[in-house]
Amino acid sequence: MSNEKQFVKEITPQGEDFSRWYLDVIKKADLMSYSPVRGCIVFKPDSYEIWENIQRELDFKFKETGHRNAYFPLFIPESFFEKEKNHIEGFNPELPWVTEAGGEKLEERLAIRPTSETMIGHMYAEWINSYRDLPLLINQWANVVRWEKRTQPFLRTSEFLWQEGHTAHEDEQDARRETMQMLEIYREFAEDFLAIPVILGQKTPSEKFAGAVDTFSIEAMMKDGKAVQAGTSHYLGTNFAVAFDIKYLDRENQHQFAHTTSWGVSTRLIGALIMVHGDDRGLVIPPKVAPTQAIMIPIGPPKSRDQVISRVNELYAELKKAGVRVKVDDRADQSPGWKFNEYEMRGVPIRLELGPRDMENGQIVLVSRVSGEKKIVAQSDLVQEVENLLAEIHQQMYDKAKQFRDDNYISVDSLDEFKAFLETKRGFALAGWCGSDACEAQVKEETGATSRNIPFTPSVQKQVCLVCGETSAHTVVFGRSY
Repeated sequence: MSNEKQFVKEITPQGEDFSRWYLDVIKKADLMSYSPVRGCIVFKPDSYEIWENIQRELDFKFKETGHRNAYFPLFIPESFFEKEKNHIEGFNPELPWVTEAGGEKLEERLAIRPTSETMIGHMYAEWINSYRDLPLLINQWANVVRWEKRTQPFLRTSEFLWQEGHTAHEDEQDARRETMQMLEIYREFAEDFLAIPVILGQKTPSEKFAGAVDTFSIEAMMKDGKAVQAGTSHYLGTNFAVAFDIKYLDRENQHQFAHTTSWGVSTRLIGALIMVHGDDRGLVIPPKVAPTQAIMIPIGPPKSRDQVISRVNELYAELKKAGVRVKVDDRADQSPGWKFNEYEMRGVPIRLELGPRDMENGQIVLVSRVSGEKKIVAQSDLVQEVENLLAEIHQQMYDKAKQFRDDNYISVDSLDEFKAFLETKRGFALAGWCGSDACEAQVKEETGATSRNIPFTPSVQKQVCLVCGETSAHTVVFGRSY
């Protein structure tokens, strides 16, 4: 078998074993390495650059809406967690503790940050005194640790990278406005930047964040039909304010507890975009986060090599100046076919080919990773053509992902109907739910699926609970998840 075929041969087809495909792709594309610590990975340059591009865009959006970045300690005293009982109960199984330092046993155990509500609550109590200090809008880019029993690179690891926003407000109305504003920012980012269609909705009480009044999420469907919670936004009410004494003097000179929120996304988004867009040939990376948006490959016989490479470098400079993330692969020890397959496997959105005949005709060949179509364009129009194709690729990726989700998103009236669906197909089910914890738990026990959220705009309002048949209180999205 030729080297050109080896890339695909070493990737398990999605239809054969999706989990194996995922692991094959991220290893073959050189996105990560396993670390010697269980459940932790090393982000190699391409995956970290994807995260940097995610970070850059979200950071811009946060600052546009008045948020500022700060940084809080990694270590959190155990007593902080005990102040908010629901919070510690929700995280206790995943908490790693530091008990010794400097050769001595600590007087109080320190948790390694699983999330920062408690630490930030403590600091906000010091910083907030008057209504003039509100709203306080802070975001943190950090690492967190949750000692997961089952791990999956990028999607669920013991240590991961994220951003966590924490805000404090005068009243419930302003805090809820913030909660929904951030959820919408996540939706817009997922769809307009990552080309991932998402379902917006509210989590059921059993699935909400530990210590929150209400949790809202965006849910995405992977190509195996499973869900990834791609972002969450929480209205915390005064729960953490009461626990940490976050008070302020209001406009009538009375002490009030602040209303707080928190919201976040993580490097789980990298795993999600791989599973939403990848195919049997490898990665397909959305252009707006791709480390390399276009790869330039000179082709032709050795006698014309120097001339072709010279022109490639000129065109490279034009694209670079226009802000396109472009690279040139002029290695002489690999064939063009080998390179084509390599960059297709790595998910680079556009391949540019230039040979002697193209030089004579003043043209260049563009190839889309998504459609595979070749387009011959004038070299003088290259920048505009590349920019247009990048936008076209994004839209095609979004449309394709949305069509897949729509094709695998059904409406069911009973638990038996849902079980029959999962036995033969994959995806989400829209169903009625009476609001009973017992009925929700029965769905999970019998199908392995959980409530993803109560969607804001369901395609249909369900009238009866899928488990007990009583009148439905909510229309809920159910699905298996990562």
